[in-house]
Amino acid sequence: LFSATWPKSIVRLAHDFLTNPLQVNVGSLELHANKDIKQIIQVCDEYDKRRHLLSHVSQQPRGIKILIFTATKRGADQLTRVLRDSGYGARAIHGDKSQQDRDWTLAEFKSGKSPIMVATDVASRGLDVRDLTLVFNYDFPQAIEDYIHRIGRTGRAGNKGTAISFFTSKDAKKADGLIKILSEAKQEVPRDLLRYQGYSRKFVGRRGSDRYSYGSSFGGARGYGNGRGSSMPAADTASYNGGGYGGGGGYGGKY
Repeated sequence: LFSATWPKSIVRLAHDFLTNPLQVNVGSLELHANKDIKQIIQVCDEYDKRRHLLSHVSQQPRGIKILIFTATKRGADQLTRVLRDSGYGARAIHGDKSQQDRDWTLAEFKSGKSPIMVATDVASRGLDVRDLTLVFNYDFPQAIEDYIHRIGRTGRAGNKGTAISFFTSKDAKKADGLIKILSEAKQEVPRDLLRYQGYSRKFVGRRGSDRYSYGSSFGGARGYGNGRGSSMPAADTASYNGGGYGGGGGYGGKY
């Protein structure tokens, strides 16, 4: 059994199907992001993601290859229609497509005839497109391991790449793992992402119902919920303010 990552689910699988398995590790078992990838996290509301995506895409040079990940097959098809209606050459690839359709879509993407590909996790592993410089996590993945695999589609073979990920309140439980990955790769950790730090550890039971407690440490001195077991913050805000990513307007040019 070979695996690029070794999460607990794979450990259980190995022990379920193998007899006295011997584990050989090549390198560290810790998750690390490729440092050739610039990671940008945009904290926003769910309903704002489409607008933010179209804004980002409109600022890219025409013809640049862009890979966009969604959580569902239906979401991939819907987003592809939105992009095509906006004048972009986009195609969807997911598990409901036949192998012939998937091969054709991938060939169109690699050749640049359809420079935008919207995909589910069917394309998160094993896809090698040398000149792919921009990846979007339109829907943040369910596990940090999947985040590493998704953004790893760019920045390959020593090339530079950029990964832009939308992070909403429903992704809060993944904040700690994401912050760790960003910090280890010396990437900027948005202040709005830090609002969710420790979220998964603050789960408490109260009056027979499940509540999340933020306390005074969540969001600084003012805090959310006054330490009384508040639920999610009332609203998300974009993680960039005025000057954009890295200052000076915009977010670093045309990648």
